[in-house]
Amino acid sequence: MPDQMRLDGNAAAGQLGELFARDVTTALATCAGCHTTAPLGALAEYGQNMGVVLRCGRCDTVMLRLVRTPHAIHVDATGITVMVVPVS
Repeated sequence: MPDQMRLDGNAAAGQLGELFARDVTTALATCAGCHTTAPLGALAEYGQNMGVVLRCGRCDTVMLRLVRTPHAIHVDATGITVMVVPVS
């Protein structure tokens, strides 16, 4: 029965498109270091030319790294335990 419910990641295309097609600065992110929850837009940003590093305002943990190359956008969100994106 479990294999009948199993699909590949392409089945999530609609939901992933909905998530990434919105302004996520209002999304609430919980820090993996101190468990503080804050909007992404309220985090401290560093390094505009090389990419973006967002740090927790309370404990300075790196929560999100974003680097754009000519061929891809690389995202590392290991400093976020959960992110809640509001929908209207």
